[in-house]
Amino acid sequence: MPQATRDIQRRIKSVKNTKKITKAMELVAASKMRKAVAKVLSTRAYSDLAWQTVLHLAKKVDTSQHPFFQPREEIDNVAVILVSTNRGLCGSFNAQVVKKVVDSIKVHHPETRSTDIITCGTKGRDEARRSGLSIVADFAKEDITISSETIRPISHMITKEFLAKKYDRVFVAYMDFQSSLRQIPHVKQLLPIVADIDERLGHITHEKGKVEEINVDSFSDFLFEPSTESVLDAFLPRLVEMQVYQAVLESEASEHSARMMAMRNASDAANEMIDELTLVYNQARQAGITAEIAEIAAGSAALE
Repeated sequence: MPQATRDIQRRIKSVKNTKKITKAMELVAASKMRKAVAKVLSTRAYSDLAWQTVLHLAKKVDTSQHPFFQPREEIDNVAVILVSTNRGLCGSFNAQVVKKVVDSIKVHHPETRSTDIITCGTKGRDEARRSGLSIVADFAKEDITISSETIRPISHMITKEFLAKKYDRVFVAYMDFQSSLRQIPHVKQLLPIVADIDERLGHITHEKGKVEEINVDSFSDFLFEPSTESVLDAFLPRLVEMQVYQAVLESEASEHSARMMAMRNASDAANEMIDELTLVYNQARQAGITAEIAEIAAGSAALE
């Protein structure tokens, strides 16, 4: 019996040490989440308004003036930017994003000859490889992206390949941050830019005030200075870059939130295990004491 109680004590000590680690990781993830959410909030308004502006342009300008507006008649090759994490311990985060990509391929473009995956994040890359997806490029990802310059090589690559007609459509797959408790995997079309694709990347903990709808049909035309071609050439690549950047920020906020909740659940599970082991320890200790008292009583009775 003493050996059993010592084993239980060792298990309790081990679980307590694990709880200290998960609690520390929860606090670190919470700190990173606050920074990531602040970045999302600071860029979301610009990203949304820029996207709405170009969708208004797509309804009024001659789409033949720029290749970013021109949909391809046949969809043979598709590229998907997969934004994931570099670290684990965040639940099924990466598995959900990859599953969303696989489902999107089956539903939206099953007849394409090839779907190339461009990964940003090592865990998503490994998950995509296990799922049998074709990875053509892998870009390094930071825990917290400081500026859009970090993802500029990705946007340059996809715009260059789209203009060269290597890809007929370009998508970005990421985890859309709704709140610290809710994240949704999402696939968004980037190129070509057409008026009926998704306009928003999501909200955090409340519904943002709706932007007043503008009836562009009431406008006779848009005036571009110095020329339509020069304005679109400067604006549209920057817009694509901003959408990729916003998707990365959304994914980072989702990642740290998911990791914080995973570590919190692990700490709660450790508390429950400690309570259960403590109860078992007390029962074993009480049983040992009872046995010792019974032995003393039996010995005393034998001497009498």
